[in-house]
Amino acid sequence: MMRGAASTEVVAVMVMMVAVLNQLESAAANDSLSSNKSFCNIYRGSWVYDNSYPLYDSKSCPFIERQFNCKSNGRPDQDYLKYRWQPSGCNVIRFNGLDFLERLKGKKLMFVGDSLSLNQWQSLTCLLHNASPKAKFTITRSPSGLSVFSFPAYNATIMFSRNAFLVDIVGAPPKRVMKLDSISTGSLWKTADVLVFDSWHWWLHTGRKQPWDAVEYGNVTVRDMDRLVAYEKAIRTWGMWIDQNIDHYKTKVFFQGVSPDHARSKDWSKQGGNGSCIGETKPVMGSNYPAGPHPAEMVVEKVIKTMKHPARLMDVTLMSQLRKDGHPSVYGFGGHKNPDCSHWCLAGVPDSWNQLLYSELFHS
Repeated sequence: MMRGAASTEVVAVMVMMVAVLNQLESAAANDSLSSNKSFCNIYRGSWVYDNSYPLYDSKSCPFIERQFNCKSNGRPDQDYLKYRWQPSGCNVIRFNGLDFLERLKGKKLMFVGDSLSLNQWQSLTCLLHNASPKAKFTITRSPSGLSVFSFPAYNATIMFSRNAFLVDIVGAPPKRVMKLDSISTGSLWKTADVLVFDSWHWWLHTGRKQPWDAVEYGNVTVRDMDRLVAYEKAIRTWGMWIDQNIDHYKTKVFFQGVSPDHARSKDWSKQGGNGSCIGETKPVMGSNYPAGPHPAEMVVEKVIKTMKHPARLMDVTLMSQLRKDGHPSVYGFGGHKNPDCSHWCLAGVPDSWNQLLYSELFHS
């Protein structure tokens, strides 16, 4: 009897030990998962179909610009509205407009850049208006290129400052000079609590769309130079200006990254060809883009690493490269004569940019 009792006690102890070991393994696994989440790159992932999207209907955004309002312009397909960005290995918090407004109380958020910044600014204002449709708002636009959207009830301001190159362009045709080492318009930037910069779209323009006649760097002035080289010099000037003029304890600085176009189907299609975004209705599925990294994005990433207080890179390039279906195409401002494979439909891809901005600002 004693031997049997001892045996029972040994078994009980062994069961308890196994239970403890299982708890320790489970805790270790949870710690590992938590660690993976904390280091998760929210800009690496894929697009998944989600019937709960879009986050708003463009009809509910009364101030949406015609060039982005694909649905109103007659785009017949709807699937492009239904895709949600899903990071690999973690989840990103769903955009909450009311929470965004509460956290932005008494503050100013400013987008600075070209028409892709306008695209993102327009997206954010639509998202916030949709969250609080009865709240009064004001929109003012000045000839200088500053657009201001305000919610008086929240004392929250979302601004867009049109500045396609970030560096200075001085003079008048035919003697307009782009000064790659000069920024004189930055005083406005100092007024914001959050800054989101963007620049690339206009750097490749030539002919009538090119807004300069010469390029200056230091004591050297030339008619033109390799655009990627010029871009890197300008972004370095911007980085130095941010380091010298912005208090990183008070102001959060982001660079939007490079928004790609989809003018060449050979970038994503094995069949190659000379197609564009016209007729595209689905994303590139998966997490890889056949054409590879965007060279301008690589420049931005390299420059930001050299900053004393690095801006946060919103690395939206890959996620946007995968969305060949997200452009206005023939349902934009230019119609069939001038299809748009550069900007984005709203609702659409920029809403996901702003979801990641929301995560970066308030939930990182």
